[in-house]
Amino acid sequence: MIFDPMYLLVVLLPGLLISGAASLAVRSAFGRYSKVRSRRGMSGAQAAQTLLDRAGISDVQVKPTSGFLSDHYNPATKELALSEQVYSSPSIAAIGIACHEAGHAIQHAKHYAPLQLRTALVPMAGIGSSLGYIVMAVGAFMHASHLILAGVVMFSAVLLFQLVTLPVEFNASTRAKRLVVEAGIVSPDERTGIDRVLNAAAMTYVAAVISSLLTLLYYLMRASRDH
Repeated sequence: MIFDPMYLLVVLLPGLLISGAASLAVRSAFGRYSKVRSRRGMSGAQAAQTLLDRAGISDVQVKPTSGFLSDHYNPATKELALSEQVYSSPSIAAIGIACHEAGHAIQHAKHYAPLQLRTALVPMAGIGSSLGYIVMAVGAFMHASHLILAGVVMFSAVLLFQLVTLPVEFNASTRAKRLVVEAGIVSPDERTGIDRVLNAAAMTYVAAVISSLLTLLYYLMRASRDH
């Protein structure tokens, strides 16, 4: 399948360009604002804990984790894991990312519907991302449109998961941008850096949606051609 010119033009090259641009934007924004220390000097972990305390959330543990920008919130374990670059750093970038993850914990505590839906879709998305893609590829190799369409249905769960992820991520960033100022973690003028870091990070989720959509469109075209 990798030698199909249409696949290269419709999926691979656009996907690489979009994902690469989004990743570069994140690294650029994080690299720039990771060098800017907040005036108050609060670390990422302290900033996240401050937002949790202000929201009355006492059952979420803020902990360090390994990996570059591997920050995440796990609703199942109620753990807010911050990467080494974020956990102990007092930079504007670290505070923005840490408070974004705290935003997810607040969503969970407030039973934010899109977050609940995303959590429910995790098993389906996992199956779709592995088995769905294999079925589509095998169907295309065998010129079997029924197999391609079956794979498309399964892989659609991935796109649905990613679409639901967008409001979850945007809302967490919106909460973080507002709360960091309200809590006095940063001043209003310092929020500019946080906005840029979180806006760049949000584009990675948009890029993922576009890449999945392009994949589905390609295989639908193959199913039509092989019918």
